[in-house]
Amino acid sequence: VSIVGDVMADALQYAASKIRDATDICKKFQIQHKAYLLATIHRAENTDNIERLQSIISALNSIDETILLPIHPRTKKVLLDMDLRLKPHIRIIGPVGYFDMVAVESSARMILTDSGGIQKEAYWLKVPCVTLRDETEWIETVEKGWNRLTGADSSAIIEAVNNFAPPPGYTPLYGDGKAAKYVLQTINKGVVGKIENV
Repeated sequence: VSIVGDVMADALQYAASKIRDATDICKKFQIQHKAYLLATIHRAENTDNIERLQSIISALNSIDETILLPIHPRTKKVLLDMDLRLKPHIRIIGPVGYFDMVAVESSARMILTDSGGIQKEAYWLKVPCVTLRDETEWIETVEKGWNRLTGADSSAIIEAVNNFAPPPGYTPLYGDGKAAKYVLQTINKGVVGKIENV
């Protein structure tokens, strides 16, 4: 067994290298760099449970900051079906491509999400993350102090947005962004013909 790291870190590093600065994305969505929260809600445990979704929306509506919400089709349908209203400070946008998503993640003051992948991306981008779930696969991000679990508890979400800040210092997790290279090197050790770099 060879530990090579997470290929998601490779993808994120590549995407981040293509984003020159936050100016374009901020203009595109009419937001200010590090002056907004990014929220994503798509997990069935939140979108299919009306009490949980109502609690999350209540928290978002109560937060006195600009919130950018790329809305998942499932979430949009439930919001419409249940007539859940969002206040004007919550800016709804459609799903965005990966490069734009990395840009809005890196430019956010804080990320609120129920996504597994975004928790890791937030850590790598050094953006504080509030996870709208009761548990996480990426417990190390919590242990390092960059991720807080709030579940769907409205009060806990608001408290985290107002008071949560990561500790000084930063410890890399899940590899160094060269997992694909290490995979190739590991494979080459076990084959006769060498595989060319991709």
